Amino acid sequence: MMKAGKIRYDSSVFTDYDIYLFKQGQHFSLYEKLGAHASPDGTHFAVWAPNAREVSVKGDFNGWDCCKHYLKAREDSCGIWEGFIPGVGKGAKYKYHVISNFGHMADKADPVGIYCETPPDTASVVWDLDYGWGDDGWMKARRDRMLLNAPHSVYELHTGSWMRVPEEGNRPLTYRELAPLLAGYVRDMGFTHVELMPVMEHPFYGSWGYQVTGFFSPTSRYGTPQDFMYLVDTLHQAGIGVILDWVPSHFPSDAHGLVYFDGTHLYEHADPQQGFHPEWKSYIFNYGRNEVSEFLISSALFWVEKFHADGLRVDAVASMLYLDYGRKEGEWIPNQYGGRENIEAVNFIRRMNEVLYERHPDIQMIAEESTAWPMVSRPAYVGGLGFGMKWNMGWMHDTLEYFSKDPVYRKHQHNQLTFSILYAFTENFMLPLSHDEVVYGKRSLKDKMPGDEWQQFANLRLLFGYMFTQPGKKLVFMGGEFGQWQEWDHESSLHWNLLDYPAHDGVRRWVRDLNRIYRSEPALHEKDFDHDGFEWVDFGDWESSVISYIRRGKDPADTVLVVLNFTPVLRTGYRVGVPHGGYWREILNSDSPDYGGSGQGNMGGVEAEDILCHGRLHSLSLTLPPLGIAVFKPAGR
Repeated sequence: MMKAGKIRYDSSVFTDYDIYLFKQGQHFSLYEKLGAHASPDGTHFAVWAPNAREVSVKGDFNGWDCCKHYLKAREDSCGIWEGFIPGVGKGAKYKYHVISNFGHMADKADPVGIYCETPPDTASVVWDLDYGWGDDGWMKARRDRMLLNAPHSVYELHTGSWMRVPEEGNRPLTYRELAPLLAGYVRDMGFTHVELMPVMEHPFYGSWGYQVTGFFSPTSRYGTPQDFMYLVDTLHQAGIGVILDWVPSHFPSDAHGLVYFDGTHLYEHADPQQGFHPEWKSYIFNYGRNEVSEFLISSALFWVEKFHADGLRVDAVASMLYLDYGRKEGEWIPNQYGGRENIEAVNFIRRMNEVLYERHPDIQMIAEESTAWPMVSRPAYVGGLGFGMKWNMGWMHDTLEYFSKDPVYRKHQHNQLTFSILYAFTENFMLPLSHDEVVYGKRSLKDKMPGDEWQQFANLRLLFGYMFTQPGKKLVFMGGEFGQWQEWDHESSLHWNLLDYPAHDGVRRWVRDLNRIYRSEPALHEKDFDHDGFEWVDFGDWESSVISYIRRGKDPADTVLVVLNFTPVLRTGYRVGVPHGGYWREILNSDSPDYGGSGQGNMGGVEAEDILCHGRLHSLSLTLPPLGIAVFKPAGR
């Protein structure tokens, strides 16, 4: 047990310029100054608590005595308290004991702490971020991997339930155990990126990480910060990008967290009509406060700069944009113009994206935004929010609702397939099949599919084929790629034993081949966000529930034809117009026996005939597999 010496106040880490930036709301590297910073002689502590009367550090080095090591408030009216405690080093556990000007007392975890005790314990831990990275090759080439015209096939997962160790009480894998297994699996499956549901420290495991208390700390449930770095490093060395879910929209009410931090509503709005989520029972950040804004932007930069994250998926953006989100009439306060838009949040989001892209133009910021707010993925300087991409929630809901219908009724829902193209190029969309759609009674992807077991698997393969050939980047939540039967359970491992069954392994092989074609065919990814990358052949055959379209790359020679049959009826001699004559190779068919299908197809390809169809001089006479998708490419191209 380390023993602390008498606290000193002669070793501030803040320069006058630091304080100037802090007051202006422009200090975006707060993690380098605030928090606990160890040296060979001891640790410097600094915390922002402008309305405190006293702040002390209590920990295992002083018997958790709040009266032994008082911090000193700076004299420049910035609200920062600091001090150096000799003898305190890496591994020391601590909290701040804060007494407000009104006599309110609380023991708080460090808002900028980089490591925490494992929940349910709540103390912060003095630590460092020393690590020998081995991902130089990835980091140098990252820009090309993250461009909007590059393939983005994202595998979304929950760190604690992707795979567990049943022999040891069903415990989750550690970061280091997970690293080689996940990297090998994702690389074999052909995904380009992983997206980790929040790894930031969170007290309630059942929140899946979306109720964050440690905005600078990877959860200690699976290891140390260095262990998490190892996970990212391993993925990068395998050629896989890492996107992190990040939650600046709200924070929980846990007493050791940010809420009522210095006896006042420091991080949150004081008025509950602005500062409290009635649905989530959590608190909303005061985005108009300089120190809060730079705290959050510093957090975002921290994960990119210290943990080499290649992008952040920003959760619940809609809840930030609207003052009446989740509220009834009379439960919210309009902005100064009488509107429902949260102007302070909009300004924060724009500034955040500007700072992130200015400092790291080779990353992507991705919005989970569920409304029709305009220009989410357009630059701030033209009036947008400044994100690089946006989840297409409308596509996800329409698509899953359509696929849940018995095929006999699908002709009446045909517009649910075609409608998304009307707005597909208004944003840089990512098409998600996310975790939210396979929990709380919504059923697994496979279980959403109608029909007998064969039809369910065929429908699932068709769903993935439709997704991977539509304009937009792709995201698949873990387990869906092999047709897990049951809903996702964060307390259990995925059901990997299902891969012993041919039908499930067939889905896995299908998704792997979709990834292969998606990555290798420029037509399927280069112009995802451009009208020129998509052209309908026929969207009007609602009676047969068949659609067909062409995808194009930057080079006009990069062309693929996609034909989908959404009924279990085998269709022979189905004619589809094509842009030119010659032989069209069948490069994918979801009904192949390799994937568990019935083997109906086009014998490897079809020669175009000089027969007018769909306004084109040439056409193909195709066999459309039941509940199947077939993809064709001109021979020699």
